[in-house]
Amino acid sequence: MSPNSGKGAWSPPHRRPLAGELRVPGDKSVSHRALIFGALAEGTTSIRGLSDGEDVQSTRRCLEQLGAHIEDCGELVKTPAGESWSEIRVHGAGASGLKSSKRTLDCGNSGTTIRLLMGVLSGHPFPSRLTGDASLRRRPMKRVADPLRSMGAKIELADGEHAPVKIEGGALRGVAYESPVASAQLKSAVLLAGLRAQGETSVLEPAPSRDHTERMLRHFGLKVGTEGHRVWIYGGAPLKAAPVRVPGDVSSAAFWLVAACVVPGSRLKLSGVCTNPTRSGVIDALARMGAKLDLLQAAVGPGEEPVADITAAHSQLVATEVTPQEFPKLVDEAPILAVAATQARGTTRIRGAAELRVKESDRMEGTVKMLAAFGAEARVEGDDLIVPGPQALKGGTIDPKADHRIAMAAAVASLIADGPSTVLDPGCAQISYPAFFPTLDGLLQG
Repeated sequence: MSPNSGKGAWSPPHRRPLAGELRVPGDKSVSHRALIFGALAEGTTSIRGLSDGEDVQSTRRCLEQLGAHIEDCGELVKTPAGESWSEIRVHGAGASGLKSSKRTLDCGNSGTTIRLLMGVLSGHPFPSRLTGDASLRRRPMKRVADPLRSMGAKIELADGEHAPVKIEGGALRGVAYESPVASAQLKSAVLLAGLRAQGETSVLEPAPSRDHTERMLRHFGLKVGTEGHRVWIYGGAPLKAAPVRVPGDVSSAAFWLVAACVVPGSRLKLSGVCTNPTRSGVIDALARMGAKLDLLQAAVGPGEEPVADITAAHSQLVATEVTPQEFPKLVDEAPILAVAATQARGTTRIRGAAELRVKESDRMEGTVKMLAAFGAEARVEGDDLIVPGPQALKGGTIDPKADHRIAMAAAVASLIADGPSTVLDPGCAQISYPAFFPTLDGLLQG
């Protein structure tokens, strides 16, 4: 934290343009899946650039508790291009190699961990119990339990809706599931269960959600069918270990892209950012808003996620509209996009954003309250988040209510506020981006 920070709080040490080059943490979504697929595969999977966030550590701890052997390689691995990557190895247990845990699996704050493991454990013939922190226990689990039950899993929820979750796994049958929401976690849970189900398992979504699971299934040797918003697999085929290089997390990069766009005189270069088209909604939205973004696509190996080096600079922004079909591509970036919208000419509308209400916190309400603490107007109409602009921000004190993305969005907003600002509980950024506040301090201190 900055030198002028009190315990459990952060304030900008200086107000100056942001300049420099940085690499954001490994993509959180890809990191979770790399660990899980490596544990289920035959052979040893090497993973470079794994996210160091607490959510991904929750997935690792749960897999180890289920008998997976995950090894830290220690020294950084140097690539021919001169980049340094941390590397771990997951020694796969194979399709039926996971073992029952005598202890409850603690998923921490990670919705991805608990929901994807619900899918994995539904197909394993032993009982399991999963839980998480108070925030996770408030998030909806019935939407995942229902299709898994239709496949033959026995699942109990604490109150019919939430964790803790009890699972009696076993023989499953494939289903054709039509999802009421576009959710990569829900889709992935069903597909992971489908790996051990008899016959075909398919998921049809109302709009395309992020496709990291489909890509990784193919990377690990499985045939995957796709048509429109439908994806399907056939159960019984083994996964084969494959090396994974985790790209930079676009959700983490979004804070720096917006910061560069709204802080006068700023210019930042971010290297190796994931530009998967099912995740890059925030880049598309900022480009429509007139952001000065320069993307240089990098060469990647077969089966790897697309990546680019992105340069962002201070820009004169205009308002945009995010459609309900586009929203799943930027669901995690909505709070920081709302900060950008306060500096744009016109009224920005993020439509169909109901999923924000069931994240780590009610991010719809949290974003409005965060902006209000800076004296900015934002409102909710139905499932739409509306932010007029441009607005001058005032200094304020922001309590993110333990939501890492609200905390980081507030830190960016503080850079353009007129007057001193304080972000409480900056440590909640450990969930996804442990180095965020130290990196921001370093940029501000020159």
